[in-house]
Amino acid sequence: MEVKNANLTKNSKLRGFFSQIPLLAWIIGGLIAVWLEHLAGDRLTDILMLPKIPVLFGFVTMLKKPLLIPSSVIYVLLIYLLPVFIFARLTRSPLNKLAAALFKVPWLSAVIHIVLFYAILHIWADISAYRVLTLRLTLVAVILTLSLNLINGYMGEFSCSHPGFMALGAYMASVLSLVLFVSDRHFGEAVLPAISGPFLFHLVLIGGGIAAALGALVIAVPSFRTRGDYLAIISLAFMFIVKSMIENMEFLRGPRGLSGQPDYATLPVVFTWTVLCVWTINNFVRSTLGKALNAVRDDEMAADAMTVNTRQTKMVAFMFGAFWAGVAGGLFAHVLRYVNPGTFSIQKLAEVLAMVYFGGLNSVYGSIVGAVSLSLLGEALRPLEIFKWIIIPLLLILVMIYRPTGLIAFKEFNVRNLIRPKQEPE
Repeated sequence: MEVKNANLTKNSKLRGFFSQIPLLAWIIGGLIAVWLEHLAGDRLTDILMLPKIPVLFGFVTMLKKPLLIPSSVIYVLLIYLLPVFIFARLTRSPLNKLAAALFKVPWLSAVIHIVLFYAILHIWADISAYRVLTLRLTLVAVILTLSLNLINGYMGEFSCSHPGFMALGAYMASVLSLVLFVSDRHFGEAVLPAISGPFLFHLVLIGGGIAAALGALVIAVPSFRTRGDYLAIISLAFMFIVKSMIENMEFLRGPRGLSGQPDYATLPVVFTWTVLCVWTINNFVRSTLGKALNAVRDDEMAADAMTVNTRQTKMVAFMFGAFWAGVAGGLFAHVLRYVNPGTFSIQKLAEVLAMVYFGGLNSVYGSIVGAVSLSLLGEALRPLEIFKWIIIPLLLILVMIYRPTGLIAFKEFNVRNLIRPKQEPE
């Protein structure tokens, strides 16, 4: 009993310590860590006899060459963990006061936190092209996971149509950018000068989102009368219809795919759209319409009896989720600068479903955690090759056994709680 009480006391002290450090301290500490990696990363790798700076916190290096595990652990400890922890500990009090001053203007505080967080990502990714690509694809996965959680989590349906929505957005955005800004043999001369492309690219992404939202009408209408397995079958059929349609359209180069998309989906662009997606979807689920969506999920007949327009609510949710899936598809196509219909198949469906249910249903937090963790885990385990596809499914099975609703389910995302100052002991 004494040992148990001692462990509880240690845990409460540890939680109390971390709860007293504001988010601003962790973010600035992270910024110092990535700058330290830029300044001293190469020298430290030479001292530790590492072949190069670890691209994903040492996981890839450790799996490729187990003998380098001690060196990789020391590198991560010296570059990331110790600087962040020491800075957060030493600046806890002054940064709490700064956070309190900033919190008087919440929108300004949120903007400062976002800008500093982007600075961390930008400096960290600047080490290698592999980091940039991984980070951009991870942010796209966040958008896609959030959009599916809107339907499968907040509305309580089981939709399998998201790869189809993503394909519509990817091909619409690709065609628009190729026709408008790129001169090639397939589409001819560019309609607009290439210099206008980066500025109008956001409208191209919106066009891809609108194409996906219009496609969602095909699913939204039958969803009025079907639920569960029947809706899953209809949405799965929609995914195959879209894939087959693209494969048989020579205008879109059929199964060969489209290539040559301009490199407009830079890290700042993808990050901006991700922040916008998190903000809009979080506001949507916390709005009156979002509460109506939860009521439809819990009991559609009761919601209808309480004057909730269930048809309108479901249609708006489907189209809103599809819009963001289309935007994710447009970004995905321009990140890789190539897209083909085979990308949007059962494998892509399994990937995004795993992210949604791993992170947690009915939770913006959960979608972000699921998308980031599985995306980075998939890259970190790449050296294991075939064993990677054994470890990840086993991990998902364990989560489904012990956390059936996901790691962070039914948790509201509140920015104010993140950026507000922490209470220090007197």
